[in-house]
Amino acid sequence: MPGSKVERPRLDQAFVIGAIDTPLGQVPVVPATLTRADRIGGYKVRWGIGRYTYTVDPGLYAIGAPTDRSPVLVSANYKLSFDALRRELSGRSAWVLVLDTRGINVWCAAGKGTFGTEEVVRRIEAAGLSLVVAHNIVVLPQLGAPGVSAPEVRRRTSFRALFGPVRAADLPAFLDAGMRATPEVRRVHFTLRDRLVLVPVEMKNLLLVTVAAAAGAAAAGGIGPSVYSLSAALARALLAVTACIGAVFAGAVLAPLLLPWLPGRMFSVKGALAGVLVAAALLVASPLLGVGASAVSLAAACLLVVAGGSFGAMNYTGTSTFTSLHGVEREMSASVPWQIAGAALAAALWIAGGWF
Repeated sequence: MPGSKVERPRLDQAFVIGAIDTPLGQVPVVPATLTRADRIGGYKVRWGIGRYTYTVDPGLYAIGAPTDRSPVLVSANYKLSFDALRRELSGRSAWVLVLDTRGINVWCAAGKGTFGTEEVVRRIEAAGLSLVVAHNIVVLPQLGAPGVSAPEVRRRTSFRALFGPVRAADLPAFLDAGMRATPEVRRVHFTLRDRLVLVPVEMKNLLLVTVAAAAGAAAAGGIGPSVYSLSAALARALLAVTACIGAVFAGAVLAPLLLPWLPGRMFSVKGALAGVLVAAALLVASPLLGVGASAVSLAAACLLVVAGGSFGAMNYTGTSTFTSLHGVEREMSASVPWQIAGAALAAALWIAGGWF
């Protein structure tokens, strides 16, 4: 805006390949093709490495050689979201307006309020967008709709907030069709690939809890009539470790893998059912594993798998478009108490197994 300070992202970011002159100064140019460093960074984040610092500077960027007639596409400053957008724009010229979502992806940021009306308005003004483009349209990802009021954006900036397709891959067709979306590109999918790509970070998030639970259960396995027996602890250690691994597998791997076929709407219920399947497999395999545990100890292990599987699967409510923010909160309030009760009963049965 005339007379105001215009914010620009840094030009020395690793993925910036140049700059383009605008009436308000230089705008960083970024390539549509991802580099090896971009891909490695993406793989690391999928394993939860540097997840909360994988960001780009908010502000206006250029792809190709955009003019004042080129489209303006809005994204989050979570670099995976930013990269997903730019890699679909090969051979095109566009402006990309990056919001400060504090390193959170579009859908989650919309639920948290960081991908919202206030931030859209602020970034349009901070970028001096009205002096860069000759039109008044900004295209936002559809998953950002819960956080943005299009009428309010237009009232405060004169820019029309138009919601594009769910997936960045559908943007080229959307733009070629005159920014008209078909019903199919409006449809939200949660495919097998979408589900499994989340598995590594969920497993990593559960790693410390799993190690601590396995170590605690193995150590508690020695409690019994003689107060404490190291040989008894060693005898039950394999069952303890197997049960903890089984709980993680049920919740973080099997539940998302079988998600469409597991009955129930709540992820916690689906995780519990996946836990039942793993617990059944554990009962069948226990003789093969050389686990000569009592029925009480096996019951404790199975209950732990079911409760842990439920908890692990429930984490997917925050990474799936199947549920709203309110739905996540409602599911957690309904499920966490019985998950805690199940884990506590499993612990009690495990200790009792030293006597039976």
